[in-house]
Amino acid sequence: MIRVVDTTISSPAEILKTVRRPAPDEMEVSPRVMAKTQQIFQRALTPKEAVTQIVSDIRTKGDEALLDYARRIDGVELTASSMWVTQDELAQAKEEVSDEFLDALTLAVERIRSYHRQQLPNSWWNTDAKGVILGQKYTPLRVIGAYVPGGTAPLVSSLLMSCIPAQVAGVKEIVVATPAHAQGGIDPHILTAAEYLGIERVLKIGGAQAIAALAFGTETVPQVDKIVGPGNIFVTLAKKQVFGHVGIDMLAGPSEIMIIADEGANPVWVAADLLSQAEHDTDAAAVLVTPVRSLGEQVQRELAKQVDLLGRKEWALEALKRWGLIVYTKDLIEAAEVANLFAPEHLELCVADPFGYLEHIHNAGAIFLGNHTSESLGDYVAGPNHILPTNGSARFSSCLDVFAFVKRSSIIYYTEEALGAHGPKAAKLADVEGLQAHANAVRIRLDKGGA
Repeated sequence: MIRVVDTTISSPAEILKTVRRPAPDEMEVSPRVMAKTQQIFQRALTPKEAVTQIVSDIRTKGDEALLDYARRIDGVELTASSMWVTQDELAQAKEEVSDEFLDALTLAVERIRSYHRQQLPNSWWNTDAKGVILGQKYTPLRVIGAYVPGGTAPLVSSLLMSCIPAQVAGVKEIVVATPAHAQGGIDPHILTAAEYLGIERVLKIGGAQAIAALAFGTETVPQVDKIVGPGNIFVTLAKKQVFGHVGIDMLAGPSEIMIIADEGANPVWVAADLLSQAEHDTDAAAVLVTPVRSLGEQVQRELAKQVDLLGRKEWALEALKRWGLIVYTKDLIEAAEVANLFAPEHLELCVADPFGYLEHIHNAGAIFLGNHTSESLGDYVAGPNHILPTNGSARFSSCLDVFAFVKRSSIIYYTEEALGAHGPKAAKLADVEGLQAHANAVRIRLDKGGA
């Protein structure tokens, strides 16, 4: 069910090559997806080629192409007006969800909002002895698009994680895009969450076609400044293609979890946490790193037991077979080396002193400390964002946060005295670079030319 490797036989770098997924445009695509693509386009296209066609059509034909792709890909008949969720639909959705869901939603929103408020940056400036004023001004983006997957499961939590940091940052307009089912409706839990946050613009279209519409705008879809939120390979490829015309958060790949565990870890809990990611997708990675062989053996037995209880058993089994791994290391220090090489999206430290061990961890999207801190808590109610860098990109990037929704502008003010002190040095550097006009723009002020 899951491969077992040992760092005494292969180096950590060699081991981790086997669970490093390819880039989105290099991933193997299932025959089912290829057959669907051929049916839609009447010819065989790779996902990258299909996305290129979709983006081009929507950029040039607007709503006409957008509605056509909604029909061809999702099998839903919409019009320019019915592709937007109405106020009546938002109100009706709340009647279709349970009180228990509303209680859970309330807690999640409160904690996510509270956490992200701690990130709010402040504009600032200071003045030196010569009167130069330097500073930084933070400005929220005007309008953003939040993509919420809805194909295999209604990802309410992704809506919260995309929209709440934007609201905290001061973004005034949020457009949510999520695919409708064949009857033209949206899951009531997603709509209830949107209504709870005060979001009124919900587009009933998903996939690459939604990303293209948000990036370039159509007759009825506004062009946004930035698109955030996870999605399948077509969504990810579309985000990659429109980047530059619009901002994006990241190119997120399939989910992944790594657990570092010592002899005190509970194998039942460890197996459950590995499966919590394996059930996401057949390309999800679940990795246990431990110096304790008996623990690894117990976890294997628990995986076999627990996977049979899952509604998404086939997905989890395939993910464990393809991307699951148990790595035996000589000690916990080497386990940290494995984690830093892999740079996992989620990293659980199920060790005796997780706070002391934290200093050894340099690369991870989110770090969960201690045996009671399941990754699932982070997905829903802990507060930090669960939209995280994947596939090794935690080496150089971070989770979605408030900073993703603000721009920084430098502020510079010079007095005449300060110009006299700094101007000649600026002109000299411009001379060295051969930029005469740059130097003249300073010297003409020093010489009071034109005054």
